[in-house]
Amino acid sequence: MSRVAIVTGGTRGIGAAISKLLHQSGYKVAANYAGNTERAKAFEAETGIKTYQFDVANYEECAKNVKQIERDLGPVDVIVNNAGITRDGTMHKMSPEQWQTVIDTNVGGCFNMCRAAIDGMRERGFGRIVNIGSINGQAGQYGQVNYAAAKSAIHGFTKALAQEGAARGITVNAIAPGYIDTDMVSAVPANVLEKIVAKIPVGRLGRAEEIARGVLFLVADEGGFITGSTLSINGGQHMY
Repeated sequence: MSRVAIVTGGTRGIGAAISKLLHQSGYKVAANYAGNTERAKAFEAETGIKTYQFDVANYEECAKNVKQIERDLGPVDVIVNNAGITRDGTMHKMSPEQWQTVIDTNVGGCFNMCRAAIDGMRERGFGRIVNIGSINGQAGQYGQVNYAAAKSAIHGFTKALAQEGAARGITVNAIAPGYIDTDMVSAVPANVLEKIVAKIPVGRLGRAEEIARGVLFLVADEGGFITGSTLSINGGQHMY
């Protein structure tokens, strides 16, 4: 029987690549999205992957939608917490809203989704959770105290939940991508992007599909002895 996987932020960028690869590998995939319905419906038509609109920062919406996904597709065995946002600014210019919105989505979303699925995973004695962190959560980044704090928190969250889930057959791991060729990175000014690439030993941006391969590896049934780990996929930019 195919396992059911939820990918948050699963219709664009890294999330879309993860959704597609899991789908191609035989998983029943539910791809979450926040607001771009037109883009999500085009993704659904293109891939055949069912999409669900809800805000991962909202606990009740996550709980309701996980239940709906289970009714539609079956018990949820895999959660990929990929949804994330940026609201950049230096500390002396950052508003409380910029701070809280990033924390609520990037960290709160991990809690909300895991809390909604963890009871079922414990009962069935199987679960795979992968949280998408960031190189900037490991090394920090100017103008991103909110984002860096949130992504750093994900790594601690991963280690603690891994300890809780281990005896129940639930693995919890993280992936920390470096700079990946997505719409978000493409929006960076060309002169800044050149400086970023110059610091990457392999000499290029990463591809979303390379992150997806890491996820597929970690969620496999055969991956039961890998838990509490962070897989850094960054072209050698930060060896942590």
